[in-house]
Amino acid sequence: MATLAELLAQDSQRLRQALGLDQRTARLEVQILLCHALGVARSWLISHDRDHLAEPDAQTYSALLSRRLAGEPIAYIVGSREFFGLEFKTTPAVLIPRPETELLVELALARIPENQPCKVLDLGTGSGAIAISIAKNRPLAAVTAVDQSQQALAVARDNVARLEAPNLCLLHSDWFGALGAQTFNLIVSNPPYVEEADPHLQRGDLRFEPLSALASGMDGLDDIRSIAAIAPQHLKPGGLLLLEHGYNQGASCRAILRQQGFLSVESIRDLAGLERVTWGRRPPGR
Repeated sequence: MATLAELLAQDSQRLRQALGLDQRTARLEVQILLCHALGVARSWLISHDRDHLAEPDAQTYSALLSRRLAGEPIAYIVGSREFFGLEFKTTPAVLIPRPETELLVELALARIPENQPCKVLDLGTGSGAIAISIAKNRPLAAVTAVDQSQQALAVARDNVARLEAPNLCLLHSDWFGALGAQTFNLIVSNPPYVEEADPHLQRGDLRFEPLSALASGMDGLDDIRSIAAIAPQHLKPGGLLLLEHGYNQGASCRAILRQQGFLSVESIRDLAGLERVTWGRRPPGR
């Protein structure tokens, strides 16, 4: 029977060949699967690399590896994903939190005062990653998070309870539908923005994620248009709208926001230099 070090080497190679991963990512994923099967930290693997897996653990690990070799996202296999320094429960009912979305949270936090109340809305919250990250870092803010999927809201409720975000309210709503006349100082959203015919939807992790959280019309901008059109009714005068979007949609998003009367419209680039978030301000007199 192979040692843990030998398993790590051989199965990293299997993942590289099956999924086209680079060596570092493949090795990390095997480590994650081994740790999940054994219930140990990654540091334990280093000091026990000559150990052999007991038969029950070997079977558990083999089943996990088979799922990953078939392309299932590792976040769904282990049931969690780290985002903004927090560990979020993640199931196939929600989009997997991604590092690039941390920019949206950073930009929101920079615009939310630390020492006074502020009303914040997160549209299409999914796992609650954005809303909870904001609520945890701005305890004086009153954060409302909505989603049209009851299954997604169940995941978000679990995360809210486990991560303790008492200043966050979850609501079942199709965008603004259940909000009545409520208004907010800031609205954030990572809405669906992939073109419905994009071939990437049939590849990699995207095959396993909820299509309703990914695709939005022929050009991917249907939901962004809807949000931008209705958001002014739910923003206080001078309130801000921040939207995550695709790497090539910055110009289109700026045009959409300006068409709806937003001022100071700007697109912010991520660490890769790609336009990732576009924001605008509701005119103070409207």
